[in-house]
Amino acid sequence: MKAVAVFPTEKRFEVIDHPEPSLTGPDEVKMKVLEVGVCGTDKEIAAFEYGWPPDGSQYLILGHESLTQVVDVGKNVKGVKPGDLVVPTVRRPCGDPGCAPCKGGRQDFCSTFKFTERGINHRHGFMSEYIVEDAQYLNPVPAELLDAAVLVEPLTIAEKGVAQMWDVQKRLPWTFENKPDGRPSGKGLNALILGGGPVGLLGAMKFVLEGFTTYVYSRTPPGADIESVVKGFGAHYIHAENTGIDDLNKVIGSIDVVYEAVGLSSLAYNVMRFLGSNGAFIFTGVPALHGPAPVDVDSIMRDHVLKNRVTFGTVNCNIGGFKEAIADIGEFKKRWPNALKSIISQRVPIDKVHEPLQGKAAGIKTIISIAQ
Repeated sequence: MKAVAVFPTEKRFEVIDHPEPSLTGPDEVKMKVLEVGVCGTDKEIAAFEYGWPPDGSQYLILGHESLTQVVDVGKNVKGVKPGDLVVPTVRRPCGDPGCAPCKGGRQDFCSTFKFTERGINHRHGFMSEYIVEDAQYLNPVPAELLDAAVLVEPLTIAEKGVAQMWDVQKRLPWTFENKPDGRPSGKGLNALILGGGPVGLLGAMKFVLEGFTTYVYSRTPPGADIESVVKGFGAHYIHAENTGIDDLNKVIGSIDVVYEAVGLSSLAYNVMRFLGSNGAFIFTGVPALHGPAPVDVDSIMRDHVLKNRVTFGTVNCNIGGFKEAIADIGEFKKRWPNALKSIISQRVPIDKVHEPLQGKAAGIKTIISIAQ
């Protein structure tokens, strides 16, 4: 079968013929891969900057954002059947008996850092015609989300970040209202999203859904597709060339949450200066290592203490976050169908994967179509 593979030691990247997997255990599920999203991590792996093949393999099959369809199930599998759409999770537990997060099904918080990840770290990814996976890592998807469920995995970053933010901000029960279901609401609060890429836009949609007045701060020129997408789901667009960082408070007012989705540390720490009292700053990007940079650490530390600020990073997500993301993609499609559709700029066949992975980005999000 066809698969997209990187050979790190040979600095080679190509579509290869990889053996088609089959079921080997009663708890496994075989799936046909329909679509795989391309993200910055995939580009870094395709540029040989990152990524590790499974033990004993010379290559790593790419892809961790996927939508698949079940073709066969083991005898013990319940909950999915042939024909069902599913989105697999990405990270697998480390197996260390002393790692409490992994033992509890929260490998997104693995304490040993010995986890494996599909398409990234010592485990083949989803950019192949077929995959086999243990049923416990699969999330069923409603058929009506066929055209959008490939966006579930990048949305899980925001799902986990928002969940952690609410956990932390329980310290401030007077600052937010509760929804009818008892869950907190961001009504009356301002959220600033740094970055207009897929992670930033999906995160912005999540914050709008949570009730925040949401602003997206991006370098994209005014009038570009990103601006219309942002306005299409009820958020506000701020272009970085028209509004400097020092003027963000003039436009927004108090910034209660910053959701960083660009991986630019200089931008992030500059914006951090303007986080409001009792605010939360969420890091999701992983910057390249360029060495020390000038940062006013005294002011940042002073303001964190005196203004009760909280800063945390978030990576990966557990299966609960995937289920939330699937539900929210359904809600996005119901409320803002055109905006959600616009996030996917193009779909290309697996044989033409080189340009989106090793060339310049085209639009917001590129999807690799696997199944014919």
